[in-house]
Amino acid sequence: MEGDETPLDDKAKRMRDLLSSFYAVDSSPFSPTNTTLDRAHSFNASPRYATLDTINTASFDADRYMNLLAQKSNLDSLLRRHFEMAAEIKNLDTDLQMLVYENYNKFISATDAIKRMKGNIAAMEVNMEHLLEKILCVQSKSDGVNNSLYGKRDHIEKMHRTRNLLRKVQFIYDLPTRLGKCIKSEAYADAVKLYIGAMPIFEAYGDSSFKDCKRASEQEVSVIIKILQGKVFADSESIQARAEAVKLLNQLNFPVDHLKDEVLEKLEQVLGDLNLECGEIAQFKDDSNESSKEEIIPVLSPKNSQWVSTSEFVEAVRAYKVIFPDSREQLIRLLKALILKHFEVTQRRINKRISSTDLLEMLRGIWTNVLMMDEILPEAAFPEFSLKAARVAIEHFITISFYRLLLNISEPLTKVQSRQKEGLEEEYSFEGALAASKKSVIQDSMSVLLDFRQLLEENLGLLLNLNKLIIEWVHQGFQDLFNKLDNHFRSLSGLNILAGGVTECTQSDKLLPGLVLVMAELSKFIEQIAIPRITEEIAVSFSESGARGYNSGPAFVSEEICRTFNSGSEKFLHLYIKMRMKKISAILWKRFTAPNWVKHKEPREVHMFVDLLFQELKIIGNEVKQILPQGPPHKHRHTDSNGSGSSSLSNSFNNDKMIKSTPHRTRSQLLETHLINLFKQKLEIFTKVEHTQESVYSTMVKLSLKSLHELVRLQTFNRSGFQQIQLDMQFLRSVLKETAEDEAAVNILLDEVIVAAGTRCLDPILLDSPVLDKLIQTKLAKIS
Repeated sequence: MEGDETPLDDKAKRMRDLLSSFYAVDSSPFSPTNTTLDRAHSFNASPRYATLDTINTASFDADRYMNLLAQKSNLDSLLRRHFEMAAEIKNLDTDLQMLVYENYNKFISATDAIKRMKGNIAAMEVNMEHLLEKILCVQSKSDGVNNSLYGKRDHIEKMHRTRNLLRKVQFIYDLPTRLGKCIKSEAYADAVKLYIGAMPIFEAYGDSSFKDCKRASEQEVSVIIKILQGKVFADSESIQARAEAVKLLNQLNFPVDHLKDEVLEKLEQVLGDLNLECGEIAQFKDDSNESSKEEIIPVLSPKNSQWVSTSEFVEAVRAYKVIFPDSREQLIRLLKALILKHFEVTQRRINKRISSTDLLEMLRGIWTNVLMMDEILPEAAFPEFSLKAARVAIEHFITISFYRLLLNISEPLTKVQSRQKEGLEEEYSFEGALAASKKSVIQDSMSVLLDFRQLLEENLGLLLNLNKLIIEWVHQGFQDLFNKLDNHFRSLSGLNILAGGVTECTQSDKLLPGLVLVMAELSKFIEQIAIPRITEEIAVSFSESGARGYNSGPAFVSEEICRTFNSGSEKFLHLYIKMRMKKISAILWKRFTAPNWVKHKEPREVHMFVDLLFQELKIIGNEVKQILPQGPPHKHRHTDSNGSGSSSLSNSFNNDKMIKSTPHRTRSQLLETHLINLFKQKLEIFTKVEHTQESVYSTMVKLSLKSLHELVRLQTFNRSGFQQIQLDMQFLRSVLKETAEDEAAVNILLDEVIVAAGTRCLDPILLDSPVLDKLIQTKLAKIS
């Protein structure tokens, strides 16, 4: 029997443990102390009881348990233990099923409890109805008590009203005397309070019973009104006293709005007369001097109305705000007008030329005023209002600075053109104009950037939120500046860009070729020196760093500007050559189309057209020396097989000077010379024009000789005409060899002219060398 009871106790213990774990109850068998004890006894007890005690603990060690069981049990014991554990698993499943059934019973019990609660509430409604009946009974008894005491209470209230009426009557009769005492003691607030208290009685009985009292009181009140009006306009009174006077007048139904309109009208007049053009920057009183803020500045006094500072005007607004609290809108309008007036003066000074230092000084004064205004009327948001005006002023300053920079660069060129129209070309040289424009491009640009950098470095409330915009305006300003400068150059020179990038030349006849050459050199200077230096300065002090907005103008793109001025410099240089060649071509055309070369007389001297041509080339040489730099020294671009750079035709003439000339021999010599120039000389006659004195002058000489060659090919000469061409060309050879950069190319072109003339000659006989030399020396002596 005892063996049968022991499993029942273990089963009850397992059931209790399951319920405890389900309801989260800390059962003592699972406490740390009991667990430790169970673990200690589990290995001393028999395997059967150790299993029951140990397997349900949190610190159960399965490996240790199995090792211990295997050591102490044989195979039969292990099989028996296996069957016991299988039975325990079935028991656990049964226990869980029973636990579910028990919880279901608890839910049914809870439902029954809810039903019982509904029944109890229904019973409470009956009790509440009984309570309401008792409350109504109490109320009816209270009404009975009130009705029984109504007669006496009405009599008492009637007597109380009579007593109050008698007091009011006595107060009315004593009012004039009291008002007079208040006037003598300057207790105007008490007087107004007394009079306002009597107003209802005067309105009801002032024309009958209390007529005399009303009249006497009104006389005293009129005196009070005059005194209060005087206080309002008295400069010696404090702000609080004047505000109190306005308040009392308002209580007396005096038309205070009339006073307010009059005061504000005078304040507007003072604003209109406020002189900000004399360089007056507000000098404010120290904030520590509180008394200065408590007193009204006498801005309306006739003796002070001629000159008022901004600080005095703002202090006057502060006073009127206290005096007329309902005049905020008018005062805000006046102060905004003052801010706009400050910025209008700033704009006018910017237009008259002002430095960034002076501009910052003006903005500091304006910002001090704005802070003072914001202290008076913070709801007006004066700082935000002034920031918008400051943005316009700063943008205008930057725009005007770039406009003046553009004028400084272009003005020297415009002066040259205007003086030429007036016949004063000699008073302003191309060299001076170029130097002035170069100086303006570099120095004035650096000065402008310095002014802009001061704006960025200034720690002023008006400018703190404008840094990104200033950087953007600087980038856009330089981009626009150089685009406008390029357009100005093109407009001045008559070069217009048509659709598709085609250049149209519409220059005036009065345009100076030297001015075009100045613009070519200035464009080259801007591309190679000015743009890199400005770009470097902008990168250091005006880095964009994401400052530009999506709707911003073009940024400063130095590569694009360099390409523009590089293209412009090339076009201006070619335009200069074209303009000079136009005049030279006219001289040559007039020379070769006017005479009849078939009937030309024997040459006696070098023809006058050579003087004209040489004079034009001399003018070109002077211009390029003034404007263009010298090129690097280099040898002539040719390779001669005999190492000589002299003319083949001249050598042939000199070698055969002892042989009598015949037309056939002359033609043979000319043909030989032509073949030598074709096969023996390797020359680059027409090369790319560089921006140097030597390159431009040599190009002009070569083009002139090439034009001369083409005109010679169109004529037919007799012997004298051919000899005249020979004389002229030999003289040009003598005078050009010292000035032309490429002497070999010049000699070849001169030879081609003589060859072309010989080819077109009916009787080509060369002039004898002694005669030729004598005529050339005679001409050289005249011009030296």
